[in-house]
Amino acid sequence: MSIQAISSTHVSTRNAVPDSLTPDPEQLRAWLNAVAQRNATAFRALYDATSPKLFGFALRILGKRELAEEALQDGYIAIWNGASTYQSHLAAPMTWMTTIVRNKALDLLRRHGGEADIDGRVFDSAIMDALQDPRANPIDALLVSRDARALAYCMSTLEGLHRQVVGLAFFHDLSHSEVAQQMAIPIGTVKTWIRRSLERLKACLAKGERA
Repeated sequence: MSIQAISSTHVSTRNAVPDSLTPDPEQLRAWLNAVAQRNATAFRALYDATSPKLFGFALRILGKRELAEEALQDGYIAIWNGASTYQSHLAAPMTWMTTIVRNKALDLLRRHGGEADIDGRVFDSAIMDALQDPRANPIDALLVSRDARALAYCMSTLEGLHRQVVGLAFFHDLSHSEVAQQMAIPIGTVKTWIRRSLERLKACLAKGERA
């Protein structure tokens, strides 16, 4: 399947796929493995099963259907091209794909002058709450793995500004200098906060593994 063929695909956004019809993570992993081998049929199945939820997620960030559709298409192009890099032990399939679409949506948001999500008002705090809430339904929790829930909890233990710096650097893919510019703080402070935060996260995760 060519990139042109993928980018011309449009999702039907009127009816979301019911949770009961959403494939389990094992099925999604199987499709991703096949997509890594350039299997267009598997890609179509993966797209049909997951695109309504990912479109709704992009729409929450961007607020405009046309921008959400663009983020979705860019996301699936990245999924097609990057399926071979997916590592199942690091994230559930839906978590991995959601992260890709999220990054594409944030790129569009920044391009159009949006500032939401920099302090987590639209995404990070809401998702953090969902990750820690055992009653959260699959679409709110993004089908995250146990490891992702543990990371979310450990992130929540960081001081607010430190959590924001780590989020910008690792979840928004910003460089240290870009984080410093966004936060209006010295780059040396950014590096120190990130180093200390990573040490705390490592200790927190290790404690969770021993529990």
